[in-house]
Order: sequence, then structure tokens, then C-alpha cells
Amino acid sequence: MKKYCISDPSFYSSNPTQFIGKLLHVKAIHEPDFICLRDKMTTDYISLARALLSVKDRFEGIKLYLHTHFLLASQMGFAGVHLPSSALEDISNAKALNLEVVFSAHSLEDALRAQDLGADAITISPIFETPDKGKPLGLEKLKEINDKISIKCLALGGIINDAQVSACEESGVYGFASIRYFVD
Repeated sequence: MKKYCISDPSFYSSNPTQFIGKLLHVKAIHEPDFICLRDKMTTDYISLARALLSVKDRFEGIKLYLHTHFLLASQMGFAGVHLPSSALEDISNAKALNLEVVFSAHSLEDALRAQDLGADAITISPIFETPDKGKPLGLEKLKEINDKISIKCLALGGIINDAQVSACEESGVYGFASIRYFVD
């Protein structure tokens, strides 16, 4: 089961040095397959992206993505971009730049549309109870969506422990994505 770590400034900091230190700790403990730089609060996102690329060799074997900023991801040499559900129209633009695209889906319709537009993978969320994210979809809906699409599906939302990871794995998904699972 693939592990996808999504950063958040409330856990990782918007300070580039602290951000990298925490990500290196996460790497050592959890060995994620993917890391997404997601910071909606910073006024200097580029500095965080540069800091991550400056230690790219220390993340060998881990695909690094930016959140939302597909042009920046392409210009800086990131592997891909994670697009929010509000950016469906950007899938084809990001694919035209040879980026891998993960799209945030919240329904089967979102997932199928992202697939039709060329996304490489989707996150489907929320699976479990998550602060401020509404009613969870649950494991049955996760399995249903996963079974009806041909692109990679990653469970997201409220995944904070190994029991939840195992439950998601039983649904047959490609992997899971989380913020809080990777935070000590």
C-alpha cells in the first residue's frame, strides 16, 4: 500500500528550515512514497518549494508534488501536482506540462471526470471523520469508487492510525494519503 504524505503548516511550519527538518523526520519514521507540499497560509510558498528541492537527494525514491501550483511544479522540476477539487479544468494543463496529476475527488462523479480528463490518480475523501470536512464517505463508498475507476485511488481523510490504513487497504485502493498519520 502506497503512502502519500501531505504537509500542512500547522504541523510542519512555514519556516523552510523547520519544514525540511520535520519532513526528514517523517521520511525516517514512515518512509512515504509521495510527499506533497501543501501550505495555504504562507506568503512565500516558493521558498518552501526551493527548500524541498535543495534537499531532493535526501528524498531519493520519493515523488515530490506541489499542491495546486502546476506551473511552478513544472518550472521547478517537481514530479507532479495535487489539484484541489475546484481545479478540475487544470488537469489537462498540468498533463500538457508532463506532470503527474493527483486530483482531490469527493464523489464517484468527480473521480470519473478526473479520470476522463487524464488525471493519474485521485484522492477520495473524507473516508473517516475529519475536522471541518463534513460527513465521512466511509469504507464502502471508498471501495465502490475504487472499483469503478481505472486510475489509482488513494484514500484520504481522517486516516490517523494503522488500523484505518489496514481497513483502507482491504478496500483494494492503491494507497492512502494523510496529513495527521505522518505527524508524531
